[in-house]
Amino acid sequence: MTNDANSKQRSDAEARSRKAAERVMEGAKAMADYVAEGQAVRAKTARLKELRLAKEATELRLAEEAHENESKRPARRKKDLP
Repeated sequence: MTNDANSKQRSDAEARSRKAAERVMEGAKAMADYVAEGQAVRAKTARLKELRLAKEATELRLAEEAHENESKRPARRKKDLP
């Protein structure tokens, strides 16, 4: 009986050890996923910020050009009323 009890205890201990190792591996994988997701979010945010700033710069340049063109136009003469 003691051999059976010892082997059962040993197999139970091995199973607990395997489960603990699996939990550690799952925790490491979850942390790596969390870090990777954070990096992806920061990269996407930076890309979108660059696009927004480029768009705003283009819009500002176009508005300035339009304003310059308006000031360069000759004033229209009003027609004399009869």
